[in-house]
Amino acid sequence: MRNLTHDDDRLGALVHKRGYWRGTLELPAHGQVRLAVAGDSSLPDSAALLLARELAAHYESLLPEIEESLYRHFLPYREAFEAGESSCSVTPFPAVSTAAAVWLHAHPNHVLVAPLQGIQTVEIGYLVEWDQEHTVGALLQQWRLIELCGSVRSI
Repeated sequence: MRNLTHDDDRLGALVHKRGYWRGTLELPAHGQVRLAVAGDSSLPDSAALLLARELAAHYESLLPEIEESLYRHFLPYREAFEAGESSCSVTPFPAVSTAAAVWLHAHPNHVLVAPLQGIQTVEIGYLVEWDQEHTVGALLQQWRLIELCGSVRSI
């Protein structure tokens, strides 16, 4: 069976595979990440496609809140490490003393644009060195961070 493709003037070629339209997206300050956009087997969802196109323009303004949330996510892991209760296998344990320092140990892995409880949502999945068991997701709706969670949808 042949994969369906959609050529987008801003996002490039998207291929329909495993329920999503897949390609890559340039995130300012981070580079290329995997992209998955909701849609049926004939076309990407137009609202989801619009959000994917607009993400780069909004991303830098979202970074301070995302990094602060990642830092708050990090703190219990540091406390567990200092108490000798950490399962983190990274050596040395990440030295993160400020919110801005999370970017030395956190990297975007993917962007998923799809409805969540009926609302178009942008999920940016981050790989973080202090929590290697999970991809930490920044969930955005209407260009606001609504949640940072450690259990994201698989793309």
